[in-house]
Amino acid sequence: MVFQKVHRTRQEAEPALPAVTGAPAAAVPAQVPPAGTGTPADPGAPTAPGVPADLGPRLDGVRLVMVNWRDPWQSAAGGAEEYSWRISRHLAERGAIVTFLTSREPHQARVETRDGVVIRRMGGRFTVYPRVMAWLALWRREYQLAFDCMNGVPFLCRLVLRRSTRVVSVVHHVHDLQFNAYFPAPVAWLGRRLESTVASRVYRRCTTVTVSESSRRAMREKLGWRAPIEIIHNGGLPGPQKPLDDAPGPADMGCPAVVSLGRLVVQKRVSRVVDLARALREEHPGLKVHIIGRGPEGEPLADQVARDGTGDRVRLHGFLPEEEKNSVLASCHLHVTASEFEGWGLTVIEAARLGVPTVAYDVDGLRDSVRDGETGWLVREGEELADVVARALEELSDPLRAEAVRRACRAWASRFTWEASGARMTRLVARELGLPGAAEPDGPRTPGASAPAPDTTTSDPLTPDGPGAPAARNTAAGRKTKT
Repeated sequence: MVFQKVHRTRQEAEPALPAVTGAPAAAVPAQVPPAGTGTPADPGAPTAPGVPADLGPRLDGVRLVMVNWRDPWQSAAGGAEEYSWRISRHLAERGAIVTFLTSREPHQARVETRDGVVIRRMGGRFTVYPRVMAWLALWRREYQLAFDCMNGVPFLCRLVLRRSTRVVSVVHHVHDLQFNAYFPAPVAWLGRRLESTVASRVYRRCTTVTVSESSRRAMREKLGWRAPIEIIHNGGLPGPQKPLDDAPGPADMGCPAVVSLGRLVVQKRVSRVVDLARALREEHPGLKVHIIGRGPEGEPLADQVARDGTGDRVRLHGFLPEEEKNSVLASCHLHVTASEFEGWGLTVIEAARLGVPTVAYDVDGLRDSVRDGETGWLVREGEELADVVARALEELSDPLRAEAVRRACRAWASRFTWEASGARMTRLVARELGLPGAAEPDGPRTPGASAPAPDTTTSDPLTPDGPGAPAARNTAAGRKTKT
């Protein structure tokens, strides 16, 4: 088999973007949208050159609060934190007064302001929930709308805020059996009850946002979710790129080179990717596996490599700065994720922006972000990861097929931008509060701005109880710090 040397590019730095130090997988690199992608029937077809991006209506003076378990600067942050922060920034840029409520790690400031968003940190991994509820109860008259981000366990904001305050629930994926991987049986049972019976009851009249069609379907089927559910995808950062001058050759990267990008946690099952070095040794003697990311599974993975004697074929990079991470990612022929729980798959799109296809399991979220046979390959029930990876590498050894896949990856990834996702969320806020500009614009859309997916599966329509307009008083004035 002959693998072409992968052309690597350097990402232009995004102005004023805070480094997401705790989530190397969540920061999505830039990419130039290829010409001629998309068709008139394609809801995500890129906008024609010269057409200004739609950023959504103005929200001047609207007071919002984003409640999320972590912020993007925490050590265990991931895609959910990237999503909540990007959306918060966009809403602030549209004129909203945004407070970001989250937990606090020991080194972090309790209050600070970044990019016009006030961040208030309180409590730890579990104590953040009662402390946030108490804080919201105290300041319940302050906000017109709250985003309640449910990372398995809900914050139950609806129970402490005024009835006139709108609440939008944000759910990335159904955790369900994921509780079993972290907690003993009784606690896992309680977590599943909170996610399903309790949450579906508390938020039954609140608009819900999720990031993929399969996550919406899982919420209906597994959680019994009755509220209206709208899909607003994860975005990305399209932009110019420059050729890399210091690109390592095949001797450093391997030929073929396989990469896994993301947090090193139990549900990502990165050990299965490491196993590829041993499973494909005979078929691909030059193969090397690159693991980018950090997390509690880092040490067990190092032990696995030592035990299997694959240290010459597996490189555990740990956390890499953005440019170096993109350099390694773009130099690989194939991205592999063995995750069993995803809402969407930010790392899939991140790799696709650089023309790198993905092999992933056919599970919720990943079956949406990977277009099987076009931008990657799905491991179906009964198939082995190593067999599908071998098949993918066989196809990519054909230069014409490899180029077609790279072009398809870039075209697919160019449809998803944080501008488009932010605009959709801005219109949702306007609709919830009865403000002008809530309707979807006519004409060409920005990349990633798909038409609203109709949700006809609910028999419990949203019952508005008024936009609510408590007396304006900006008490969320935090300490200004450098970003």
